[in-house]
Amino acid sequence: MKNIVRGAFAAAAIAAAVPAVAADLPTAKGPAIAPTYMEAFDPFMIRIRGVAVIPDGKGRVDGTTIGVKANNSFIPELDLTYFFTKNIAIEAICCVSPHNVKADGLGTVGRTIVFPPTVMLQYHFTDFGAFKPYVGVGVNYTHYFDSKAKGALAGTNLKIDDSWGVAGQVGFDYMINRNWGINVDVKRILMEPNFAYSVAGVPVVTGKAKINPWIIGAGITYRFGGPSAVVAKY
Repeated sequence: MKNIVRGAFAAAAIAAAVPAVAADLPTAKGPAIAPTYMEAFDPFMIRIRGVAVIPDGKGRVDGTTIGVKANNSFIPELDLTYFFTKNIAIEAICCVSPHNVKADGLGTVGRTIVFPPTVMLQYHFTDFGAFKPYVGVGVNYTHYFDSKAKGALAGTNLKIDDSWGVAGQVGFDYMINRNWGINVDVKRILMEPNFAYSVAGVPVVTGKAKINPWIIGAGITYRFGGPSAVVAKY
């Protein structure tokens, strides 16, 4: 009988001790996993390119068969891109491009400087590792300034109206590391301004230029900003 009572007390003591020991044991919890974009996503990108501006169209002098065409130009170009998500971005492009204007049979008849700010909405493909191609479509506004008549029309005043046009784009970035990469980019911009040569405010030669340039360039990409600058999470 005494042995039975002692066994019961021993069993009760062991049962009471087990929860206390279990409470003292450390619990194993895995580390919290942060979203990957919080570690690697930089929403800003800036590029500096060298570009060739290659006009592809040919305008006409009103009432004649005389064609007019702008020459090629080689310039630096700067753009700033903001990524709303890893795929969707908006890009603003800025440059200044000088051009001579030539007319059939007359040679150079003018010179102008083109300021064509352009905004592109882009889609970036992200399934190719460091190779990141993109396409874009947007709108261009072009201001023509410091326009001067030359050659056979040197005694007149040249005015070229500002123009609006659609722009398209394809290109890619190849990222060397998280921040730095190289860029190749091709754009086509529709520019078809009206022009007029005048004497004492009276137009003597008018027409429409069809510049419509290809802009082909390559340069350096720098991406930055960090997760705190992200507007749209994904």
